[in-house]
Amino acid sequence: MAQPDTKKIFFENLSGAGKAIAVLTSGGDAQGMNAAVRAVVRMGLYVGAKVYFIHEGYQGMVDGGENIEEASWESVSSMLQVGGTVIGSARCKEFRCHEGRLKAAHNLVLQGITNLCVIGGDGSLTGANLFREEWSGLLTELVDQGLIEADAVQKYSALHIVGMVGSIDNDFCGTDMTIGTDSALHRIIEVVDAIMTTAQSHQRTFVLEVMGRHCGYLALVSALACGADWVLIPEMPPEDGWEDKMCKKLSANRAGMKRLNIIIVAEGAIDQNNRPITTENIKNLVVKCLGFDTRVTILGHVQRGGTPSAFDRILASRMGVEAVLALLETTANTPACVVSLRGNQSVRLPLMECVQMTQEVQRAMDGKRFEEAVKLRGRSFENNLRTYKLLAHRKPESELPVSNFNVAVLNVGAPAAGMNAAVRSAVRVGISEGHKMFAVSDGFEGFYKGQIREVKWADVGGWTGQGGSLLGTKRTLPAKHVEKIAEQMRMNNINALLIVGGFEAFESLLQLYEARTTYEEFCIPMCMLPATISNNVPGTDLSIGADTALNAIVETCDRIKQSASGTKRRVFIIETMGGYCGYLASVGGLAAGADAAYIYEEPFDIKDLQANVEHLTEKMKTSIQRGLVLRNENCNENYTTDFIYQLYSEEGKGVFDSRKNVLGHMQQGGAPSPFDRNFGTKISAKAMQWVTKKLTETFRKDEGRVFANMEDSCCLLGMRRRALVFQPVVQLKDETDFVHRIPKEQWWLKLRPLMKILAKYKTSYDVSDSGQLEHVIRNRPKESDASVAM
Repeated sequence: MAQPDTKKIFFENLSGAGKAIAVLTSGGDAQGMNAAVRAVVRMGLYVGAKVYFIHEGYQGMVDGGENIEEASWESVSSMLQVGGTVIGSARCKEFRCHEGRLKAAHNLVLQGITNLCVIGGDGSLTGANLFREEWSGLLTELVDQGLIEADAVQKYSALHIVGMVGSIDNDFCGTDMTIGTDSALHRIIEVVDAIMTTAQSHQRTFVLEVMGRHCGYLALVSALACGADWVLIPEMPPEDGWEDKMCKKLSANRAGMKRLNIIIVAEGAIDQNNRPITTENIKNLVVKCLGFDTRVTILGHVQRGGTPSAFDRILASRMGVEAVLALLETTANTPACVVSLRGNQSVRLPLMECVQMTQEVQRAMDGKRFEEAVKLRGRSFENNLRTYKLLAHRKPESELPVSNFNVAVLNVGAPAAGMNAAVRSAVRVGISEGHKMFAVSDGFEGFYKGQIREVKWADVGGWTGQGGSLLGTKRTLPAKHVEKIAEQMRMNNINALLIVGGFEAFESLLQLYEARTTYEEFCIPMCMLPATISNNVPGTDLSIGADTALNAIVETCDRIKQSASGTKRRVFIIETMGGYCGYLASVGGLAAGADAAYIYEEPFDIKDLQANVEHLTEKMKTSIQRGLVLRNENCNENYTTDFIYQLYSEEGKGVFDSRKNVLGHMQQGGAPSPFDRNFGTKISAKAMQWVTKKLTETFRKDEGRVFANMEDSCCLLGMRRRALVFQPVVQLKDETDFVHRIPKEQWWLKLRPLMKILAKYKTSYDVSDSGQLEHVIRNRPKESDASVAM
């Protein structure tokens, strides 16, 4: 296991003593806002600051009085899983005028508050920045009016602002994801999946309107996640004559034995002349031109509701902690910043740079510069749009390039939600690139038995939302059957291989690479996509399927905790899967608000267990009614789930009782989350484009065959920090603990202290990645589709 880096900076040197921090939510609500509020309060209290709620957003700041309330540790208990914002949000006209801001300044000074954490959209954050710029002038006015003492101007000379973007629309430039977006996608996909079953029964066409104001992100990503037939977004209005094209496509899909059509419309959808396109327009068009039974569903505010997803809870918790750190480090000269997400990293960006770029998008759309608007939305939005076009719109056979290459796709290892989305994407992108695509059933076991068939475009229709592995998958490694597999590759003239799977897939690719010295059939481009709920594959920070498993864990933990509601104090011991990798236990613990999470990567002994019991006992006596402890299945061979359950039961006598639950294979099942559908779709499309490039580069015309034997022709495509990177598998051997089937270094271990802090443990939190104010980048490097996370 990796040793701690002695050069890391820890926040013990950053003290909040004497500081007062206020947190407010403003504008529209979004799932995950409560997780952000909880993180700000607990981190603020942890570093010794006073923390205040401002109820009802800016309206509460203007009105003052009971709207500004000091927060305690217990006041944010049990809010992590609650949707919306429990401290209230309101749009405030009064704050837009000078008099309103003067009242707000007076109310803050009365409480000694000079640090504001604002959770809202671009309007809320712009208002906060204006307030900051006017601050010293407002204090002078208050002194002139005799409302505050003259020395208060010096004492409270600067107002420090840190923003977090809470909006389901994901319309804020500078961050890959805003708080609430992933949860809104969950609501949309739940509805679409449900509608698909009834639409299929009656052979109907459904037109769905999703929210997003002037941003088409929700519409585009949900279309990508459910394989919609057509999508209409404001950033890329359809070309003139789109009505005929859409009807032809719907008709062709029905002729291809598809029993339903799904059309997704963003609420701000427009045509090339900036005229709105409504769901009713589209319904009337389909009925008139095709005579299809067509229904309209407007999702509306259901998208804002419900519990936050695991992704939003983790994102909001990380952002909340980062916001407090930013406030501790700020000086009078530090510009107002917004905490953003780039890849899997929290970063700080100048607030007004982000706001200005967000406003530029709207100006570009108003000026009909739609390509510019798409670019301004960011590389992730661009890639989403490009991938959707690639997968949804099939070119006529006459327009397809002819490559004469055969590419095989197979799943290896345990099933993971999102595998089918990856296979669908690979097949369709491969066909678009001119290749013949072959599917291998049951992994390498099916390969050596000859279970190989050609797959067409329509064969993978409807696969995106399916859980498990429709191709079939086995853990069989190729080494024992390498001769038969080589024979099958020769018989089927396989020129490239795409493997979707977990640690077994990684080991398989290493074995095939080593077999190249004996069998030239393996001297072809080979690529692996990580897909495992355990997230234990080296070379990538995230794997397909892990997000779905996290959501299953978090949802179950919510229900289990709720089961103790109104009863006596109770602690739940929950066992998660993951092999020796503690990702699910640790990150699931952070998202579910666990008090402890036991994992193999962080060794523990009986003293640690005893300390945890004592800590929980103390909390139970004073505040909380329910405790949650997660345990990775292989964290320790002696301290089993039963042992920990019995220990907590015995030591907690008289204070709390205990229950245990082994989640088991429910973590592996279910429909894939929007994250996993899109992650699988996008990285698979990228992998197939790499395969095409390698086939072209390694084709020997004189011999009429592909020959690729270099390290860089046998790669794993993984997400590293902010970039998608192709890495030769042989170079990843040194990064791997093969005995325990985990990478030697794992980024998420940095999140463990965060979980402990939010559970009231004294610990160190590594801030070596924090503290750097970056700038908004218009065009990121090509490989850096940082938000493969959607």
